[in-house]
Amino acid sequence: MKIEVWSDYVCPFCYIGKQKLELALEQFEHRGQVEVVFKAFELDPNAGVYNGKSIHEALAEKYGMTIEQAKMNNEQIGQHAAEVGLTFNFEEMKPTNTLQAHRLAKFAETQGKEKELTDNLLYAYFTESKNLSEKETLLAIAEASGLDRDAAAKVLDNESLHLDEVRADERLAQQYGISGVPFFIFNDKYTISGAQPMETFIGAINQVWKEENEQPKFQNFGSADTGVCKDDNCSI
Repeated sequence: MKIEVWSDYVCPFCYIGKQKLELALEQFEHRGQVEVVFKAFELDPNAGVYNGKSIHEALAEKYGMTIEQAKMNNEQIGQHAAEVGLTFNFEEMKPTNTLQAHRLAKFAETQGKEKELTDNLLYAYFTESKNLSEKETLLAIAEASGLDRDAAAKVLDNESLHLDEVRADERLAQQYGISGVPFFIFNDKYTISGAQPMETFIGAINQVWKEENEQPKFQNFGSADTGVCKDDNCSI
């Protein structure tokens, strides 16, 4: 089974949704036969690098709300995160552009370290309040994820490296009509939009597995073995 996940590293519900998916997979007896593939999605491709503004200020400015309203919204999101075992540090969070992180993730994919880097990028941003547009921060995260630091530095220094893969994911998202993340596609057949209840993920996983593995691939029309020749005879 393949599960494709479109997400961004500064999207709180992407982290929550990813956690719910992983918790659901822990309950799935065929977990070893599931491949999770992460796809790039920039919530705000025009976002600048971190400029000192708090996440509350950035959201208030972007959505035309007060600082207090932004804090209340973030507090509610933090409660959702805590329910699935995550800790969000909104007071020190550093909103920033994520293109460099996405390019680095595509490099990590070529090294078989995509999951490790994705986990560490999300934890670094939401829990440790790291600046994901800062080169040294990204290199430290890359190294902690098992990537060669010098190779990672070459990727970050060359803005064209792995950019095509990021843009390809984003174009595919447009073709699919994906306008918000997280967005999950199960075996090119079923989709889940958003950080839905864990039961929704469990249901989708089990349904896809059942259809692909427990039901016959072909449905037979007509009587069985009529007008058929086998090794030992031909039946009419």
